Amino acid sequence: MRPLHPPAPDAPRRVPFPAGLYLILDPAVAGSLSLPDLVKTALTTGVRFFQLRMKTPHAGEFYDLAAQVCALVRAGGGTFIVNDRVDVAQAVGADGVHLGQEDLPLADARAILGPDKLIGISTHTMKQALEADAGGADYVGFGPIFPTSTKEHPDPVVGIAGLREVRAKVRVPIVAIGGITTKNVREVVAAGADCCAVISAVLAASDPKRALFELLKEIGRKT
Repeated sequence: MRPLHPPAPDAPRRVPFPAGLYLILDPAVAGSLSLPDLVKTALTTGVRFFQLRMKTPHAGEFYDLAAQVCALVRAGGGTFIVNDRVDVAQAVGADGVHLGQEDLPLADARAILGPDKLIGISTHTMKQALEADAGGADYVGFGPIFPTSTKEHPDPVVGIAGLREVRAKVRVPIVAIGGITTKNVREVVAAGADCCAVISAVLAASDPKRALFELLKEIGRKT
């Protein structure tokens, strides 16, 4: 049942950027997997950075799941980001929002959320990454590094070389995304990614807990 009132946001605080593994939660990829249960499992393995991505026109449905996941992540000492929806992020007291190139402009999102929340921007080219950096983004998502099946119309693959080039120019942390698995995550970290975002490598795994442990092991540090 939906709460009568949204959870009250915590007192303003500057949210730190948690390097390491960035777990993106997407019901469309998770299938029958319970996202709240996965969050609990992920927290026990050492994951501290979560994003909820939910491509639905129903704000109430998004809000309900976001409120539940936000409470779990916060209780576990993690950082919770809402994809696309600044209104949902603000309503549930999330730690920030992640915006795509066609979402609300960064400056407007900052005006709504304030200076103490994280705002990440999806970028696919050097130009986009530099604009996000200069515009005040707290981090940039860059990719797809490798081919990915989690988007119907993915952007062109940027590759490890593209990641290295952006790392040399961008000042803020970089979250690498797109086709990252246990087999290539070390290469991504070596190329300069501060954080590695995964979706299907965990949500579509036969054993999500084991997948998380292996990813964290390959990254070489627990967040």
